[in-house]
Amino acid sequence: MRRKEREVTDIEKIDRIIAGCDCCRIALCDGACAPYIVPLSFGYERTADGCFFYFHGARKGRKLELMERNPNVGFELDSDHQIVRGEEACDYSTHYCSVIGTGRLERVLAYADKLRALDCIMAHYEPGKRWAYDEKIVQATEILRLTVGELSCKAYDA
Repeated sequence: MRRKEREVTDIEKIDRIIAGCDCCRIALCDGACAPYIVPLSFGYERTADGCFFYFHGARKGRKLELMERNPNVGFELDSDHQIVRGEEACDYSTHYCSVIGTGRLERVLAYADKLRALDCIMAHYEPGKRWAYDEKIVQATEILRLTVGELSCKAYDA
């Protein structure tokens, strides 16, 4: 990381920054290595086994086709944007928090694991609330897990 003074290494602060984000962008690569970036709602958890993001969506589409060809992905989240005005054009800046990384994307197949992942996603947007899921909808929903390989975090704030 070029700007070491902005690097965030405290795990709890990184988790708080992720909790404050409402979108995770996943970067996949097609066969010609053309990038494809998709914004997704997500759930996040850190366990003794590592860090994981969970996503849900349709059972067909470009994202899944690309994942099947190459499950290695990049990801990005950001929040707390604030323009810092200056006297001249190049004096402007932005306060922000961002998380970037790489990992491996895979399908979640077991019904119990899908429910757990859906709970994780819903808890990100509605902490503390309990949810019931229609079995037919769960079966028809694709659930993906991103196992984080590398993660870095930056914050530039007042």
